[in-house]
Amino acid sequence: MPVLDLRALWDRALTYEAFVRQSTEHCALWTGVYRLARIPDWAVARACERGMPFRLLVLAEDWCGDASNTIPYVAKLGDLANCLEMRILRRDEHPEVMDRYLTGTSRSIPIVIVLDQQFREVGHWGSRPAELQAWVMAARRTTPQQELYPQIRRWYAKDKGVSTLREILALLPERASVAPGRAEE
Repeated sequence: MPVLDLRALWDRALTYEAFVRQSTEHCALWTGVYRLARIPDWAVARACERGMPFRLLVLAEDWCGDASNTIPYVAKLGDLANCLEMRILRRDEHPEVMDRYLTGTSRSIPIVIVLDQQFREVGHWGSRPAELQAWVMAARRTTPQQELYPQIRRWYAKDKGVSTLREILALLPERASVAPGRAEE
């Protein structure tokens, strides 16, 4: 696979507000979830405890139910934590990026790519919280597809973004170590 120029992708990516403004079908859902999102204090503190900023580059589309139930929480965390910045790439406009982050063989979204200050990938997350993904994979064996989505929506409503935030924040590296002979500030 060719190397991705993550800095160039970041520069082309949309802010959350621009992404939502361009959304035609589901703008109300994205804005509603964002408006109702409450970010726990622990999440803001954990995002900034490393003492360095990070960028969250997201692959999404406005029609994706998993994205509309998770990314508004990530966007609000980015708005509250001065050490995080988030931007969104439209999945369908960036197949070379999507193909790097397949879920098995599926182009599942959202994908959140965590970048350091030099635009190096620290880790990535997606496309659902682990607990929900495990349930969906098991339920698909016995439950018709059309019956899964209402149950998935209920799970997201009950979880309130907590699982997504925990899993993404777990990708951030530990605080940079202090140079030998220097006391920690």
